[in-house]
Amino acid sequence: MKLRINGTTFRVEAHPLERLLDVLRIQCKLTGTKEGCGEGECGACTVLLDGEPVNACLVPVAHAEGRSITTIEGLGGTEGSHPLQRSFVEQGAAQCGFCTPGMLISASVIPAGARREEIRCALAGNLCRCTGYSAVYRAVELARAKRARRRAR
Repeated sequence: MKLRINGTTFRVEAHPLERLLDVLRIQCKLTGTKEGCGEGECGACTVLLDGEPVNACLVPVAHAEGRSITTIEGLGGTEGSHPLQRSFVEQGAAQCGFCTPGMLISASVIPAGARREEIRCALAGNLCRCTGYSAVYRAVELARAKRARRRAR
C-alpha cells in the first residue's frame, strides 16, 4: 500500500491491521514517533492523520492509506524547526524528551489565541512522567503569541 507521510509517498508491505506506529518506525524509518503504552493512553505515538491528532498505536495501517500523515519529522517542514519546537527549548518544556514528539504534534493543531484551559484540554491525552505541565503550557502560549505577532505584521 502507499502512505503519504510528511509530503512523501512511501510504499509499504504490511498486513492491513498492522499498527501505523510499527509501519512508521520499522518500514519508513521514522523513529521520532514513540511507543509508550501501546494502548492509546499516553500520547507518545501521536501523529496527524488528515490534520487531526491520533494515536498511531491504535490506527490500523489500512486506515491511513490515501490520507495525509504528519509525524514529528515533518512538523517543521523544509524551513527547519517548527516554532513550537523552538518554544519548547526556550521554556525548558522537554525533560527526557520521550513524550515531546507527541506533545508537539498535539500542540501543533491548537488554534492561535487558545486560552490556558483550552491548551490543557488539547494536551490532556499526552502524558509526561518527568515534569509538571506548566513549562509545556508556557511553550505553547509563547509559540502562539509569536505566530500572532508575525501575522499582524
